[in-house]
Amino acid sequence: MARYTGPKTKIARKFGQAIYGDDKAFEKRNYPPGQHGNNRRRGKKSEYAVQLMEKQKAKYTYGILERQFRNLFKKATAAPGITGEVLLQLCESRLDNVVFRMGVAPSRSGARQLVSHRHITVNGSVVNIPSYQLKAGDVVGVREKSKSLEVIQNSLTNSTQVYEWITWNNDTKEGTYVSVPARIQIPEQINEQYIVELYSK
Repeated sequence: MARYTGPKTKIARKFGQAIYGDDKAFEKRNYPPGQHGNNRRRGKKSEYAVQLMEKQKAKYTYGILERQFRNLFKKATAAPGITGEVLLQLCESRLDNVVFRMGVAPSRSGARQLVSHRHITVNGSVVNIPSYQLKAGDVVGVREKSKSLEVIQNSLTNSTQVYEWITWNNDTKEGTYVSVPARIQIPEQINEQYIVELYSK
């Protein structure tokens, strides 16, 4: 199974949230896709359906496939702490996500491409694995040869988000993954407890 590359607005409408960021098309049609999308008289979803929807939302948000996501869940289960919270922290610690959070790319899929194409370094060495798990204190930067790339320059110019657990120096094009974010610092509207309940069945 390949990564989803279809219409992003359709997915956003499915979950009722602009999970890929600002989306003017979603704002105009923020009801589910399909012939009866705007019909509010839909039956109540089952507990399983709600849990599955939350898992799919998390997977689409972070661009992670099922096998990777299940492995992250197993890792979260084995780690100390609240499983659901640890799961989201593992998703946030991925290199592609941190590159996106730092503003180097306008989207996670864009960040994944930059990493895969060897434009990103970790502690001075090129890393081309989007799922690479960062540790607190790791320095993420743009490779010297890639600093003048227009896509990176434009993204950094338009970046306005600031996160307490990340620092960024626009002059050196380097940032530090200062610490693992607490749940309250992760802005994604995901009910991780539903995911835990789904996988625990």
